[in-house]
Amino acid sequence: MANITNIGSASAFCCSILSLLLPDKITFPGNETYAASLTSYYSAQENSVSPACIASPQSAEDVSKIVHTLTTAVNTNASNSCPFAIRSGGHTSYAGSANVQDGVTIDMRGVDGVQLNSDKSVVSVGAGASWGSVYEYLDPYNLSVAGARDSTVGVGGLITGGGISYFGPRYGWACDKVLNYVVVLANGSIVNANKYENPGLLWALRGGSNNFGIVVRVDLQTFAQGEIWGGVVFYDFSTMDEQIEAIAAFSRNDTYDEFSSLVPSFGYFNGSSFIVNSLEYTKPVVNPPAFQKLMSIPSLGNTMRLTNISNLVGEAESLQMNGLRSASAAVTIDSSVEALRATVGAWNASVSSVKDITGIVWALAMDPLPPAMYSQHAATNALGLTSREGKSLIIVNLRVTWINADDDARVDGEMKQLIATMEREVGYIGSLDPFVYLNYAAPWQKPISSYGQTSMQRLTRIRQEYDPRRVFTNIVSGGFKIWN
Repeated sequence: MANITNIGSASAFCCSILSLLLPDKITFPGNETYAASLTSYYSAQENSVSPACIASPQSAEDVSKIVHTLTTAVNTNASNSCPFAIRSGGHTSYAGSANVQDGVTIDMRGVDGVQLNSDKSVVSVGAGASWGSVYEYLDPYNLSVAGARDSTVGVGGLITGGGISYFGPRYGWACDKVLNYVVVLANGSIVNANKYENPGLLWALRGGSNNFGIVVRVDLQTFAQGEIWGGVVFYDFSTMDEQIEAIAAFSRNDTYDEFSSLVPSFGYFNGSSFIVNSLEYTKPVVNPPAFQKLMSIPSLGNTMRLTNISNLVGEAESLQMNGLRSASAAVTIDSSVEALRATVGAWNASVSSVKDITGIVWALAMDPLPPAMYSQHAATNALGLTSREGKSLIIVNLRVTWINADDDARVDGEMKQLIATMEREVGYIGSLDPFVYLNYAAPWQKPISSYGQTSMQRLTRIRQEYDPRRVFTNIVSGGFKIWN
């Protein structure tokens, strides 16, 4: 992450200029709008960060003015620069991910328009919109897009980190369905990035995070979508072995049903371990064959029903609690029974080390990653998922919430230890993949480096072309950076 120091006077100066240029869109500590912005972050760590001011643009032109001011008011190559952060949905957990202490936070949530084109083949979405609002707009048209599975996740953050959707096996990563990005560069200019204009920038923004500019709009390809059969199923932890067998069978490449989506979760809370599976079938088919092995495991209850995507992502949000201390980390494994046993076994063994932490939820969620999802657009995104020889993979996400700040260091240490244990044990059987999914990564992980040398070299060249002063590397708080 960027190391930003000596920022007080420069930020005060930048905030003063911005308040003259955009008087109704700059707020300071003590203002109700400022306070509401801070309390709306997903994690307590981000809630506790206090910027010198918050800029709330409502258009690409507003963002352009803000960026131009921040990059020209002071010397961005010097220690007296104006550090700034870019906030879309505010779902990333770690402090400084989309907020900056004593700097300028650009709250993009006012840039939230959603508009279909005339033939309804493309929807233009402001980067500050939530995915829930996008689905609510499209549902009446029986259309959808590849986007987040939680209603409050922001468009801009998910789409520049890859993006996993219910539709991945059919359409790839969410970023693969972006036809055009509208981007504000470090000099304040507004450009399009598509296959005709700035095609290198288009490629880089598909997974390259915030290293190149501020995305203010994405134009997404739509597709026909009616009702979905989906929900969550709750299980006793004693079914763990059956779950592992069923997850491995579900994930097999030769039998993978491209209309199915599964996120199994193994969790611990308040003295008990549990299993919760999120199942979605993107056709109106009740209990399809793809899920029969999972659904045959005795359960404690479920919410499975035919519904629309807006309802499903709203349910996902309702199962979470905002405002807690939160953290995430990721590894990628093969989808074999052996790799799953090693991973879940390491997590289960780690519970005894954390169960005395007040209010802790210690959970492991899994996203099957079949070749149909990661390989069909591998040449047109920056994620580097080539040369996998048709293997089905699984992204493993360690998700943790807790209550007390005094436990932060301990939780971080336990997370590092568990990730290292999983990497060692899965690596020992030859089932560890180097890919680290950016949207799940911990700040001490290096997801962009995990894309591989070829992708890194191209990203570095594109950054030099569009941000030669490295404003978005050195001055912007948050995001994962391209380090030489």
